[in-house]
Amino acid sequence: MNPLSLPHRYPFLFIDRVTKGEPDKYAEAYKLISENDWFITDTQTEMPFSLVIEALAQTAAFTGITGENSLGLLSSVKKAEKLGAAMPGDRLELAFEVTRNRRGFVFGHAKASVSGQPVAEAEIGIYIEK
Repeated sequence: MNPLSLPHRYPFLFIDRVTKGEPDKYAEAYKLISENDWFITDTQTEMPFSLVIEALAQTAAFTGITGENSLGLLSSVKKAEKLGAAMPGDRLELAFEVTRNRRGFVFGHAKASVSGQPVAEAEIGIYIEK
């Protein structure tokens, strides 16, 4: 699956590749963190937590997007928890598992990790506009 099927482009596309997925069930993706990413500065040495959550939301959108004109919009974030950090040189693994799907809304559990160590978790809701 190609992350370019999202309407996001640099600098707001926060996934490099979708590695696995099944509509209405789950999606897995990754982001390679680089010193050249715009959010890494002299004082900001890790990917900001809010951008990790956005990367998880972009991954979640792949569970509901059905066609070229579909659009996934972040509708809710609950129980968001920062558990670690994603630094330059890390591969940020992103996973989203659907727990329910109602009237165009997809809800599920999202996890981000680096080398098997948790970085963030959240309950995310996505509205799929068709």
